[in-house]
Amino acid sequence: MSTRVAALAPDSAAERYRVIFAGVCALILTVGLARFAYTPLLPIMRTEAGLSYLAGGWLATFNYMGYITGALIAASISDLGRKYQLYRIGLVVALASTAAMGMTTDLTLWVVLRFISGLSSTAGLLLASGLVLNWLMRQGHRPELGLHFTGLGLGIVVSGLAVAAMVGHLPWNLQWIGLGLLGIAFFLPAWWWLPAPARGRSGAVLESDRKPSRRWMWLLMGAYFCGGFGYVISATFIVSILEKIPMLTGQGGWIWVIVGLAAAPSCFLWDRVAGALGQIPALILAYGLQALSILLPVVTEHSALNLFSAMLYGGTFVGIVSLTLSLVGRCFPENPAKAMARLTLSYGVAQILAPAMAGYIAAMTGSYRGSLIVAAGVMAVGMLLLVLLERYEELEP
Repeated sequence: MSTRVAALAPDSAAERYRVIFAGVCALILTVGLARFAYTPLLPIMRTEAGLSYLAGGWLATFNYMGYITGALIAASISDLGRKYQLYRIGLVVALASTAAMGMTTDLTLWVVLRFISGLSSTAGLLLASGLVLNWLMRQGHRPELGLHFTGLGLGIVVSGLAVAAMVGHLPWNLQWIGLGLLGIAFFLPAWWWLPAPARGRSGAVLESDRKPSRRWMWLLMGAYFCGGFGYVISATFIVSILEKIPMLTGQGGWIWVIVGLAAAPSCFLWDRVAGALGQIPALILAYGLQALSILLPVVTEHSALNLFSAMLYGGTFVGIVSLTLSLVGRCFPENPAKAMARLTLSYGVAQILAPAMAGYIAAMTGSYRGSLIVAAGVMAVGMLLLVLLERYEELEP
């Protein structure tokens, strides 16, 4: 499913990197800070703010409910100009909702703030991704999102380092406010350097050789649902899980940094793997390795192996997102953000169901082990769906 791009004159390399950097900053702000900072702050909020296991799970669920709501909105809009406006609104909302988490102790307000924070994460992960991809293709550049998706890993690094630097010096509420202030540094380039989409069909002429069939899309959506289920359990609870290991107690921020450092360059690694094996086989491999990362904390409390699990998780989940969204984006080059949003709905549904399930299991058992086993099993189902997808693609004329 290749895409032909007939370009006019390509823009300068400086402009290309400026646009990509804007997208990276959008991801760091809307996903790294507004969304992912909750992971290293969760054990701190349980200790200092009295947040229960169950409430922690529901806050994560409402965050992902906001995300899927944003994906629904993005999927319903075809006009790139309106998407650009929503992208900018999302930047503002991400900044405000992050700082506001430290300005209240009311659980209902926390729920509202996590919901709108999840809503804003659509701006970086879907809207910015689609706008950057569309701009690259219209300017005659290679339609790759590897550099853009480094923002996911870098966002984890930034939030983890920030929390690690503030823990022991600031209470939980001032840490949230500090993260909001830090977000300004990423808000400015994300606001100014991502250009508004060109009107009409100026620039490159985009066309897809072959649109995917409905069955192909359903198989990919099912596999991506499974990927989202496995991803979100670790994304929400990995710090809380590993901090229970005696040698890692109190090191939550640094554990999250390790995840981010593994995630940041992983897009390039998975691009190479996909180039050698093909995108579907690369996705199957990534799913298998992520399932292994989920199971390691279940079978061992060895600190080194669990840190390896964190690295393996960071090195796979961004690759899964990048490969999947790039794959579907190339199939719909005229409006990749809309196609990405539709696919992401399945990923988002999983992110709503999984944290609540994990919260209930942890409340009943006092451990996240049961939810990890379920998540690994769901990832195995995702691998099976990808195998079926690959076979169907081979049989398709």
